[in-house]
Amino acid sequence: MFSNKSIKADNAILLAAGYARRFAPLSDRCPKGLLPVRGEVLIERQIRQLLAAGIPQIIVVTGYKSPMFAYLADRYDVILVENPQYCERNNHSSIYAAREYLANSYICSCDNYFTENIFTPVVEYPYYAALHSPGRTGEYCLDTDAARRITHVSIGGRDSWYMLGHVFWDARFSQDFLRILKKVYDLPGTKDLLWEQIYMQHLDQLCLYLKTYPPGIILEFDSLDELARFDPAYRTDPLSLLP
Repeated sequence: MFSNKSIKADNAILLAAGYARRFAPLSDRCPKGLLPVRGEVLIERQIRQLLAAGIPQIIVVTGYKSPMFAYLADRYDVILVENPQYCERNNHSSIYAAREYLANSYICSCDNYFTENIFTPVVEYPYYAALHSPGRTGEYCLDTDAARRITHVSIGGRDSWYMLGHVFWDARFSQDFLRILKKVYDLPGTKDLLWEQIYMQHLDQLCLYLKTYPPGIILEFDSLDELARFDPAYRTDPLSLLP
């Protein structure tokens, strides 16, 4: 299905620039990635998992309330990169801000919660993590060819694998994506696009494979209610939990 080449991860890039409007009023005071969940700060849990997996370099791209992330450089020796356009553009601008680090790279959302450590220092192929929906979903659903290369992405579907969580870009994908991103960056229709949407528009030039995970491994909290169901401490006075 894939080549026999093993790819050693060079780094991980954690996207942490956004405001997370659906988490207001909590996000008025604290970026989503710095929320404590079951006794651990979201982004710190992910950093510790990456370090435990032997990932040699971690880059955190900040924007909203960026000074609140400064302590991570001392505590975990991460590299902080500020995205000055986080409030004007979507998350592709964070990829652009970290462009000099793109290589064999994990690209992660700082607010994902992995119930077990899914990171490895050596990866078989470039991929997008996916979970399976046994019924209808409004998520980004994936079609693949016989080799499990992603060939089509549709918004919504049934009984489908859908995008959720981290991705791994090999150096070839990083080069190809950055070339496309530079070409479209200043076009009027680009500023509101997720990097995933730019990828979807160029599937013929950008090669990622499907990597599947069982339920319960990759969690994403889209609302305060979802977070409160996972962490009961948020059911009473969530503002009291903030740093």
